Amino acid sequence: MNFKTVVSLFSILLLSTGVSAQQMFVASGMITDERSHQPIDAATVAVLGSSFGTLTDSLGAFTLQIDSKLPFTLEISALGYEQQHFLITSENINTSLSLALHPSQVAMDQVVVSASRIPERILSAPVSIEKLDVRAIRSGAAPTFYDMLENVKGIQMTTLSLGYKVPNARGFSGTTNSRFLQMVDGVDNTSPGIGAPVGNAVGPTELDIESMEIIPGASSALYGLNAVSGIANLKTKSPYDYQGLSVYQRVGINHVDDAQHKVSPLSETALRYACALGAHFAFKVNAAYTRGNDWIADNLRDQNPDANSSTGLTGADNPGKDLVNVYGDESSDRQTLTLNGKKYVVSRTGYRESDLADYNLNNYKVDVSLHYRFQPGKELSYVYRIGNVRNLYQRGNRIELDGLQIQQHVLEYKTPRYFVKAYYTMENTGSSYNLRPLGENLDQAFKDNKAWFGDYTNAYNAAISQGLGDAGAHRQARATADAGRFEPGTEAFEQEKAKLIAINNWDIGAALKMTTSLAHVEGQYDFSDYTPGFQVLAGFNYRNYFIKPDGNSFVNPKSFTDEAFSNAVFNYYSAGGFVQVTKKILEEKLKIVASLRADKVQYFGPKLNPRIALVLSPAKDHNFRISYQNGYRFPTLFEGFSYVDNGGVKRLGGLQVMSEHFGVFENAYLRSSQDKFIAAVNKDVNSGGMSLTEAQDKNSGILVKSQYGYIKPEYINSLEAGYKGVFADGKIFIDIDYYFNVYRDFIGQVELTRPNEGIIGQDAGTVNAAYDKTQSKIYRMWTNSTGTVSNHGAGLGGSYNFYRKFSLNANVSYARLLKVSATDGLIPAFNTPEWMVNIAIGNREVWRNTGFSINYRYQSTFDWESPLANGRIPAYGVVDAQITYRLPRLFTTLKLGASNLFNKRYYQYEGGPVIGGLYYFTVIFDLSKS
Repeated sequence: MNFKTVVSLFSILLLSTGVSAQQMFVASGMITDERSHQPIDAATVAVLGSSFGTLTDSLGAFTLQIDSKLPFTLEISALGYEQQHFLITSENINTSLSLALHPSQVAMDQVVVSASRIPERILSAPVSIEKLDVRAIRSGAAPTFYDMLENVKGIQMTTLSLGYKVPNARGFSGTTNSRFLQMVDGVDNTSPGIGAPVGNAVGPTELDIESMEIIPGASSALYGLNAVSGIANLKTKSPYDYQGLSVYQRVGINHVDDAQHKVSPLSETALRYACALGAHFAFKVNAAYTRGNDWIADNLRDQNPDANSSTGLTGADNPGKDLVNVYGDESSDRQTLTLNGKKYVVSRTGYRESDLADYNLNNYKVDVSLHYRFQPGKELSYVYRIGNVRNLYQRGNRIELDGLQIQQHVLEYKTPRYFVKAYYTMENTGSSYNLRPLGENLDQAFKDNKAWFGDYTNAYNAAISQGLGDAGAHRQARATADAGRFEPGTEAFEQEKAKLIAINNWDIGAALKMTTSLAHVEGQYDFSDYTPGFQVLAGFNYRNYFIKPDGNSFVNPKSFTDEAFSNAVFNYYSAGGFVQVTKKILEEKLKIVASLRADKVQYFGPKLNPRIALVLSPAKDHNFRISYQNGYRFPTLFEGFSYVDNGGVKRLGGLQVMSEHFGVFENAYLRSSQDKFIAAVNKDVNSGGMSLTEAQDKNSGILVKSQYGYIKPEYINSLEAGYKGVFADGKIFIDIDYYFNVYRDFIGQVELTRPNEGIIGQDAGTVNAAYDKTQSKIYRMWTNSTGTVSNHGAGLGGSYNFYRKFSLNANVSYARLLKVSATDGLIPAFNTPEWMVNIAIGNREVWRNTGFSINYRYQSTFDWESPLANGRIPAYGVVDAQITYRLPRLFTTLKLGASNLFNKRYYQYEGGPVIGGLYYFTVIFDLSKS
């Protein structure tokens, strides 16, 4: 499907819709607090039983255009207030209304859409769902609205850099989380090549965000698109409902009392302007620019501490060190040397991350949207977004994103009954580069391995002959072999670095160059008018990726057999659709929601995802739910098609069309067994007095042949139960959930070693090839686990509104990995703390126009596993706080705050940056009015 087809589809829809000439009414007025008589901003004013609605501005004013017959009822709600209805008749339609809300209702009786793709009360949603509206965002104790995701029940955030956080829910977290779907106004904002959203680098600005809806859990039955861990839908403000100029300025500092970096300024500037020209046409423009100095990763823990334990060289004396945030000393940069009759594992020296990375962070983004309302509820819109970012990112290695640019075009037509949208996303990684091959190839550019290890051997022998001890001889050997290497800070170092980061081949350079794009079209129709007693919803989607071969990250699979395809763009497409039926029975106290989704992805057969959910509401404010669904996660571009040379390790996508030419799955050892084999052989040679051949024969049983195969879709079965309820005249809200997940064919990476010659099990030479790395090749393959994986967890959240608008909010989440097959060499990385806790207390108006919020967040110790590094992540607890002061007559809000108020240093994954305190002051000037 091309864009001519998409445009034709839109044209047909528009022509078939027509513009009916109906009478228009305008309702306007002011919403205030019944007790304080202060205006209530961001209150929802909607026509009961229709799609017409708007929000009040900063002065509590609203204007709503309505295409309806008189009389009709306005439904008015706001966070922290009881919902009220107001009847509009011919007598009051032309008057300015003055409406007051009673403050006591807990802030959970809101409307959400993401849970079932239709509007419904959050209390009776069939799955666990959280919502943050504009008032909660403004008063939250977090530097930005995106940072507030970290306080949501069940959501774990992994900080890759100051400008790049990755959300996850319910286990199996990672630095590139393709299991969690992030959308802006229902549009997936995934970076096609990277395979995940780049934080909020191309998302809404602080001024344009209206609400966030978050589903922590499997949602693929309705959304497909690999939404097996959860979704976050960021909803922006309508230019019809929020008109005028808004300006946002945040200034701050970080790296306070930081031994790694001096105190650094941080600045974020944003502007929004929206305008409606009459009843039909409206537009808005957003622009933002952020700059600062990123958090620094400088973990110098040795990941290979026992490499030379058989010789007594450990700790600082270990010549085979592999330090976490040093690049160039990895496994492919090590050799086993015979020195003075013993076997020693020796690694190249490498470079620290701070020598290679640019910690200057910046991000600019702009979006423009044009809207045309043919009549109320029927709207055509076009949105263009562009973002450009520099910050640190991590996939298998730490990567400097330098000039990564993402552009997106979105065209949508929607009515109260259906919508259809199409979007096109383009990604260009600019001047980005990979830190590991940069470190490796800086060393190689100075002196190749043959020369370096030769010099090391000669210098060691010379030191021993001079009477130096073993450890001292190794130190002198390294100093001699490294003499003349490129030193950080010198002109020669910077020149060689610039040369390498322009070469798009990680065996000899470090550039990350990807130019990928995707086209997507989807639609949805509500058939409820034709199915009395049932609400029937159906939808479809089609997506096609366009991958430009770059010779390093991606190659056209056809080029393996025909070089004519070496530079030809290739595709990866998917299509799907769903049907959902909702029925209320037992006097509408029991809601049954059933859906079925079908997906067809290139290279795989059709897959079905069913979901069934029951919601029992014995009383309006007490709702019990249970749901079951299964879902599939299909390989991302990188998982399916990657083709990367990286310092002697070849990374291959797991699709058969991509990797069958290399024969790795059929004839390779598990890399983990190879490492154990080499260590055992060296031990027997060094301390057992065996010859190399004898030691290899003795320990050959340690080697394990690969049992893995070509990649398949990952499969999940998920059971969830929960309860939401309101008590004490609306002052107390409770939300409880429990889930149990079973995964099959879990997608992950496994390292395999393939002998250059011979067949494992038939040729004896393959055992020696496992020991002598010059006779074998290491591959990192995307594949599936061979066993079943299960996990479960629970969450408890609540809020309490008490004395004079004070509110107490708390949540606790529990997650645990239950079962992993003991024989599976690919152990999925759960990477999730067992306990996460958030406690917040605040008051939006503790004093006239003054509010505050304090939030404490804690997560327990957990194990982290990734291709870069494995380790134990310490527990931490930090405090965020802010004070706001509103100047209504100046349309201005001032916010003074701190993230990690007490500057307690912590990190969220092994190899990641150390996070300290961030202190900021924000000014928001908002003239937008509805």
